[in-house]
Amino acid sequence: MTDYSSLYRPFGLGPLELPNRIVMAPMTRNMSPNNVPSDDVVEYYRRRAAGGTGLIITEGTCVDHIAASGYPDVPYFHGADSLAGWRRVVEAVHAEGGKIAPQLWHVGGMRKAGTPPEGDVDGYCPSGMNMPGKVNRRVMTQQDIHDCVDAFARGAAAAKELGFDAVEIHGAHGYLVDQFFWEGTNIRDDEYGGSMQKRSRFAIEIIEATRAAVGPDFPIIFRFSQWKQQDFDARLVQNETELEQFLMPLSEAGVDIFHCSTRRFWEPEFEGSDLNLAGWTKKITGKPTITVGSVGLNHDFIPLPGEATFREAEPASLDSLIERMERDEFDLVAVGRAMIANPDWAARVREGHLDTMQAFEKEQLFALT
Repeated sequence: MTDYSSLYRPFGLGPLELPNRIVMAPMTRNMSPNNVPSDDVVEYYRRRAAGGTGLIITEGTCVDHIAASGYPDVPYFHGADSLAGWRRVVEAVHAEGGKIAPQLWHVGGMRKAGTPPEGDVDGYCPSGMNMPGKVNRRVMTQQDIHDCVDAFARGAAAAKELGFDAVEIHGAHGYLVDQFFWEGTNIRDDEYGGSMQKRSRFAIEIIEATRAAVGPDFPIIFRFSQWKQQDFDARLVQNETELEQFLMPLSEAGVDIFHCSTRRFWEPEFEGSDLNLAGWTKKITGKPTITVGSVGLNHDFIPLPGEATFREAEPASLDSLIERMERDEFDLVAVGRAMIANPDWAARVREGHLDTMQAFEKEQLFALT
């Protein structure tokens, strides 16, 4: 019988103290009418905290910028009503003994003009491209860049004021921050384009502004990915040397924890090593890392042809995950669809009840709780 105790070691980083290594992954649900977290959203997160999750990272929450949102009924992280809703989420999670961080999000070029409630506002991109080679969005000015940096900083300050335990900056999956990283969508010829160092400047300014807003001890998590929703095979870096050149400036800017998004956590990132992306990131930076990618499921999330939402999947063995945890390849494990299907996933694993796990079905993503 597999020993799951490595998942249940306490984790501490400054004021952030977790009872275990299990994280709820951020997942967009479009379940916040008028962009305000409702009673159903409060209950959704409360159930995962009650189910034993160590740290909850919320679904993407839009920062206070006119073009940050690109989808209906996603929650905002600005405005009195939305922030009041998030305060109730925090209180409910804390009442169950859980910890929680908001994911601060700007969709960049994924926004299409006409998306409510902002209407005809176009998507903002470093070079006007949501896809490489196709200029059909707003090319960001220097003032636009400053405005977005300030929006992230204001969101981080609000997170601390509301009582959140950490904050995550969304720098992955082909959204705005990642569009600056990706040379396919960033062909600027100023200080924000060209080399990897220059393409990272936008993210570094956000991290530095966030650190200034929350102080020296409040944990900052940064999520990044090689893959993009526009191109699942895209890669920011090709080897460990390039990964180091990418990561170290972000680490030095103030990141405390790296959230390393992959589609399948068990896949090696580079030839010649079994380390996954989180493993390499921990080795290079010395910072704690979160691994993620189809944990506890037998298929990754990529939709099947003709479908538009996460792929359904059956429960799967955790043996490979535990082997990697036992050799400290990474520090924390983010669980996504499996925790949608099983709000008490952490408790079931701890009790050895994997045989009771429910499969993930796409309707569950949009259920109230």
